[in-house]
Amino acid sequence: MQVKICGLRQPEDALAAATAGADWLGMVFVPERHRRISPPEARNIVDAIRQQSRLDGTPPPKMVGLFADQPAAEVNAVISQCALDAVQLCGQETPEYAAQMHCPVIKVIHIPAEAGPESVDAIEGRLRPYRAAGCRITLDRLVAGVQGGTGQGFDWRIAAALAQRGHQFLLAGGLTSDNVAAAIAAAQPWGVDVSSGVETAGAKDHAKIRQFIQQAKSARQ
Repeated sequence: MQVKICGLRQPEDALAAATAGADWLGMVFVPERHRRISPPEARNIVDAIRQQSRLDGTPPPKMVGLFADQPAAEVNAVISQCALDAVQLCGQETPEYAAQMHCPVIKVIHIPAEAGPESVDAIEGRLRPYRAAGCRITLDRLVAGVQGGTGQGFDWRIAAALAQRGHQFLLAGGLTSDNVAAAIAAAQPWGVDVSSGVETAGAKDHAKIRQFIQQAKSARQ
């Protein structure tokens, strides 16, 4: 089970997540988001992770930048400046936009709160063009005006139906160490993605990060 810890702003938090076994580490570059960091701050995190990896002799987690409806040239500049391994596109970006990225792409597909199993065909129709373009997929809850990190979930039966149809995805939205094992059992994701669920008072909580990763890695599929 792949685990992505998102919304990292401090090197010590990223190092704690990497040490606990995170496979992906996410940093937010979306304007006006409270977890947003600058490219120099992000590069410090990337360098700290890769330096620790060299010392440990272990592969580093993949470093991911989160963007939403930003100019492709701007995103590619940040990819280069921060030496990112991947980008997560959280807005209304098209498959054609994704193809302009200079690194692998994770595309977020937002699921409305009211959506149920009857919506699977429509959601599958939305994600297919991105998969055809080579993007990985994250399923997250739609919240008006916010692209992720809301701590709100959606109907896992939708994810389960997509998994049964052969789709791989990261599951996000409202996950915590208390429910991640149940989410994995129900939705059969390729990986899980968490931000607010490993925070206390808006800051990353190292104990919660460790517990979340332990629960996710030991969950039955």
